[in-house]
Amino acid sequence: MKTSLSKKHDFDAVFDSQKVYRLVLEALSHPTKVVSIQEHANKLQGSNPAYLALAMTLLDNEVSFNTCENRQLSDEISSLTHATRTVVEEADFIFVSEAGDWVAVIEHAQCGSLANPHSSATVIVQNKQNSGAPLNQLTFRGPGIDARATVLVTQTVKEILELRDAQCYEYPQGIDLIFVSDEGALFAIPRLVSFDGASQADDSFSFPPFLQALRSLFEEPSKLKEVE
Repeated sequence: MKTSLSKKHDFDAVFDSQKVYRLVLEALSHPTKVVSIQEHANKLQGSNPAYLALAMTLLDNEVSFNTCENRQLSDEISSLTHATRTVVEEADFIFVSEAGDWVAVIEHAQCGSLANPHSSATVIVQNKQNSGAPLNQLTFRGPGIDARATVLVTQTVKEILELRDAQCYEYPQGIDLIFVSDEGALFAIPRLVSFDGASQADDSFSFPPFLQALRSLFEEPSKLKEVE
């Protein structure tokens, strides 16, 4: 008889989830700020511990998710959270682990409505930096950013943001993005945050590990103030 995944890990569904939640909230309230969930992800066993830590924090049996046909990840998330599996077009949370999947996800993820923009999808993307690949300098602006914030991002992040903007969402519609590395470094770009152009960075610029985030909380200033 197999032991369920939920019995194999040391991640506490209450205490660890609360800590990851506050880290995600901090990342969402301060777009481009990098936080680390590695300590908590290391307590999980599975194909992608960082994704599982986020799933156990953000998902429950009242929301839906999609893993882009990653069956193993889908089974693990379902076992841990009891969230509903569904197609990309209807999913509340979408976990992208393969580079070839994010184009279709960005193009088809639900972007909310004018009456309920917060009903849009949150897309969680694995952020990998290929050795020797150039970094891109982007300047972000929007809620949670004091004037502007200039950071370095991977080519994947840049292309995803460009494709998101190309969807021409009607304000305030859009999708929220959370980027997380294999090491658990995470940052978020909520749907109301935009960026200006891009240029390749020179070697003198220091690159923060990566970026991360959450979603409907972004429309609730009273909750955002808790992390200020």
